[in-house]
Amino acid sequence: MEDINDYIQSGILELYVYGALTETESAEVAAKLREYPTVEEEVAAIENSLMQLSSAAAPYNPEQLIASIKTKLGSSEKVIPITRKKSSLVPYLGWAASLLFLIGLFVLFNRNNELQNSVQALQVEKAQMESQIAEARNNTEKSQQLLTVLRDKNIIRVSLKGQQVAPDAYAFAYYNEENNKTYIDAKDLPNPPRGMVYQVWSLKMQPLTPVSIGLLNKFEDDDNKIFELTNENLSEGFGITLEPAGGSKTPTMEQLYTLGTVSST
Repeated sequence: MEDINDYIQSGILELYVYGALTETESAEVAAKLREYPTVEEEVAAIENSLMQLSSAAAPYNPEQLIASIKTKLGSSEKVIPITRKKSSLVPYLGWAASLLFLIGLFVLFNRNNELQNSVQALQVEKAQMESQIAEARNNTEKSQQLLTVLRDKNIIRVSLKGQQVAPDAYAFAYYNEENNKTYIDAKDLPNPPRGMVYQVWSLKMQPLTPVSIGLLNKFEDDDNKIFELTNENLSEGFGITLEPAGGSKTPTMEQLYTLGTVSST
């Protein structure tokens, strides 16, 4: 349940009376006025204080006060005017009080903005930390899954060696015909040019029949460069080609980066 005293002491009611809040914030205060009588009383007290300050800021006029008293008493006696030196400070005391009040409101308003900015910064920091924790958890789970895959007794490790277009390229295919999954370790493939993507092909050797089993999407964003692909084929080999974004129906042999056969491992 909301502590209304904390709300009153936050300084937002002073800003509301002075008109320093946004439309949304003013609407929120107006709702509190309707809901809590104590808030309404506090706003009335603040407004009364402002009116008193305004009255105090009016120029002091003792002669007018004497004339008013004389009229009310109906006195016919001769009034001997008394020469009185006005204090030069009196007319400015009210204005000084008003100025101090406005300065206080300004400081309170700035402090309120600073607190809001601090809260927003903490919320952003919290969201970033939660994202980092979630990413670390996902990476840990992914690493455990990969270890399980690589230690499976049915896994076949296929070396995919660099071809003419990229002699230094290298990759591994971890093939398990039992679960229709193939993992590609592409750590030693260069980053593809903009608008291009690596495409992996399952090969049947006699006759040579390539079947696409997927793309190595978001290559640069994957630190591990290990990609899981669905492979329902009885693969005798694997090849990786560089294709336009979205992939191709048939491999571009001039862009064959790596190639390897299951029997050669």
